[in-house]
Amino acid sequence: MKLKYLEKKKDKINIEVLGASHTLLNLLRENAWKAGASQASYIIKHPYLSNPNIIVRSDKAKKVLSDAAQFIIDDAEAFKRGFKRALKR
Repeated sequence: MKLKYLEKKKDKINIEVLGASHTLLNLLRENAWKAGASQASYIIKHPYLSNPNIIVRSDKAKKVLSDAAQFIIDDAEAFKRGFKRALKR
């Protein structure tokens, strides 16, 4: 997966995410809100011809997006541990 900065400011970040789908962008958007974003959204201009962009606004937009990604990792790890426990029963 490749990321391409379209706009990078202290309070706003807009990144094109090559090779991603609604699934990842929705997770990032939802977790960006939890991380303190004042705006978190994504757009796919054309489903077949364009890549999705995620847009985050916050006092520290880069940190918010990084924290959002970490929340996803933490949730996946918690699911993995729970799944392994469930398999042992």
